[in-house]
Amino acid sequence: MQSFMYTIKVPVGLHARHAGLIVQEAKRYQSAITVELGEKSVDARHLMALMTLGVKQGDVLKVTVEGVDEDLAALKMKALFFAKF
Repeated sequence: MQSFMYTIKVPVGLHARHAGLIVQEAKRYQSAITVELGEKSVDARHLMALMTLGVKQGDVLKVTVEGVDEDLAALKMKALFFAKF
């Protein structure tokens, strides 16, 4: 299992377009990928679940990756977050 923390920097938070990018990337891997905000944890493959987190600028997310291709999936997810959000 691998995980990383990320603080959202974009002023609009995690809106539908950004959430869609996360879903697209997460669906490329067999590993389970979850996004956590506080006590809430959702599957990164589900757009509406990500949207229910209500992520705002300054929120700290924890992304966890677990499965057969977790090394590559975690690397790519981390790259996506640090490049886009």
